[in-house]
Amino acid sequence: MPVYEYNCLKCDKIFSITESITQHGSRKVRCPSCRSTLVERVFGPFFANTSKKSE
Repeated sequence: MPVYEYNCLKCDKIFSITESITQHGSRKVRCPSCRSTLVERVFGPFFANTSKKSE
């Protein structure tokens, strides 16, 4: 499942949420620290696991 990172605009904490693609966007995201819904998505690096080794 994808991991989505957010930054809380109220308490300035960065946190991650793991949810399926169908769940993403279907509900408001709350900061686990202050419970605020004033959050913005943080875009980080993308990692993919594959079965082949790179040479």
